[in-house]
Amino acid sequence: MRFRPSRVAYALAPLLLASLPGESPAVSAAPPRGDLAVLAKSSNAFGFELYRRLKEGPGNRVFSPASVSTALAMAWGGAKGETAAEMQRVLRFPGTPAQMMQASGALTAALRDPGREVVFRIANRLFGERTYRFEPVFLEATKAAYGASLEPVDFRGATEAARARINAWVEEQTEKRIANLVPPGVLDEDARLVLVNALYFLGDWLEPFEKEATRPAPFHVSTTAKNDVPTMHRTDELRYVRRPGRQALELPYEGNTMSLLVVLPDAVDGLPVLEDSLTADGLEQIVGGLAPARVAVALPKFEVNPTASSPLGDLLKAMGMPIAFDRKRADFTGIANPPKPEDRLFIGQVFHKAFVKTDEKGTEAAAATAVAMFRATGMPAAPPVEFKADHPFLFFIRDNASGLVLFMGRVTDPSMS
Repeated sequence: MRFRPSRVAYALAPLLLASLPGESPAVSAAPPRGDLAVLAKSSNAFGFELYRRLKEGPGNRVFSPASVSTALAMAWGGAKGETAAEMQRVLRFPGTPAQMMQASGALTAALRDPGREVVFRIANRLFGERTYRFEPVFLEATKAAYGASLEPVDFRGATEAARARINAWVEEQTEKRIANLVPPGVLDEDARLVLVNALYFLGDWLEPFEKEATRPAPFHVSTTAKNDVPTMHRTDELRYVRRPGRQALELPYEGNTMSLLVVLPDAVDGLPVLEDSLTADGLEQIVGGLAPARVAVALPKFEVNPTASSPLGDLLKAMGMPIAFDRKRADFTGIANPPKPEDRLFIGQVFHKAFVKTDEKGTEAAAATAVAMFRATGMPAAPPVEFKADHPFLFFIRDNASGLVLFMGRVTDPSMS
């Protein structure tokens, strides 16, 4: 499929892993039963919990729980003891690292199936200090499960060049939608490993919006303020559900393997309550209630394009995994096990960045996550149902088969990025 830059686009990226101690994970013969759905459910549960913390503050938001979860899962594969236990609890992983690696590999293959009528790209890479020794078992397992090869870089002698290389790789994987994932000043000569995940999605609507039907319409950013924004219109047979205080609409992409789900509170100022009450299980219930209906849709075009990456370290600590960030207690010896404790790894920081843009043709999305590590020293109805998204709403891009939420966020003002 050719690249069309005018379409909806998403991008995201979290970053950071440092030096750590640990053993190699045991290898299991098979992933857990229902591995794809299990992995999707754990990623979604983790994503909602993280979003509950990310949502604080005003403005539009977008992030990829799948990207953050994958990047941290790569690090978890080399964690030991209480470090591994805390990460597993926070990430909601039900199996062993080996089981989750196998499930992740299977899910990735399904998402990237060339038979799909959308483009979905997942890329992972390890950027490691060229003079530092990493455990071969970890490197082999990570490459086999995630396709993540180790690229040697010179953190010690050319830190800025290494940062530039990481950012250039992310830009390449995300069609330049994610720039400067790793901010200046984050890496130094003590950096030893940066684990990066990048996602890119490009899909046309199964039934596009007609450009001629797009016209300015008021969007109520609050109960007292509104802006006129370009709003797309379409009346069609779509899957729709109404629940107390909210309604939801599914807009499928070509091939019907992925969809955009828009959840709209009834009240103009109802988004905070919706954000506080909606969970991964609640989202599943909404999806389960979707049914065919003739719907008159009014949906604003929007773009969310933050200028800077968001640090996630403090949020992840608060969620229950502080040891991974503790230079004295973190145990990532499954990744690297140097003889000197001061050379062991810990997670220094995790950064995230995302981009989304919607228009009449469909959606383009990209995401990237990096974990960086350092040494310890550092049915029709007439009239149709009305779905009028003229006030703040939530959105989700989902894989229909597994239920995996690839991107999620909110639009509080389509006129702002």
